[in-house]
Amino acid sequence: MTQVMRGNNMEGDNMNTRWRWMVSVTIWGLLAGLPVGVGAETVRWDIDPDHSLIEFRVAHMLVSKTTGRFTDYRGFVEMDADTKALTAIEATINAASVDTHHEKRDAHLRNADFLDVTKFPTMTYKLKSAKKQGDAFTAIGDLTLRGITKEVALTGTLNGVAKDPWGNTRAGFSAEGKLNRKDFGMVWNKTLDNGGLVVGNDVQIHLEIECIKAKTP
Repeated sequence: MTQVMRGNNMEGDNMNTRWRWMVSVTIWGLLAGLPVGVGAETVRWDIDPDHSLIEFRVAHMLVSKTTGRFTDYRGFVEMDADTKALTAIEATINAASVDTHHEKRDAHLRNADFLDVTKFPTMTYKLKSAKKQGDAFTAIGDLTLRGITKEVALTGTLNGVAKDPWGNTRAGFSAEGKLNRKDFGMVWNKTLDNGGLVVGNDVQIHLEIECIKAKTP
């Protein structure tokens, strides 16, 4: 009888050991299946306009391109601290700050034929989705210009992250995009003798954005 009881106890101990092992394997398997970066911190990076560039190019009379920029803007980027994946982009641009290094042309761009800055003083961009592959990214966002909102895609790269001599952490981005100005109600044009147009419809966008990591309170 004693031997039978000992045998039963040993069998029970073995079953408990196997059960604990199976539970442990199951838990670790579930944890291993979680995506990398779960619980990672999302950090805000404020745009530094003193070291950034918002530039555009548009064809002029089919023979050249006019280049301009906006000089007054603000915004931020939110980025996963571990994976460097973009989770938010928001920017507001003062439309009247358009600058093509030609006073008469800039005045025309500010009037109702183009930006209509009196009625629409700002334009905004807000991220809807982003995909990242290595240091490259594609961002899809809503651009609101002249009261009209359309999706605009930006493709670019995260150039790097570094600390400056004053203790700030900085990140740099380069990006390109394109929009059709007629989609935003800017239809003014004149026809040339050869049938071409004075101003092209496609506007190329070039961005060089430097951001400063926001300090936690």
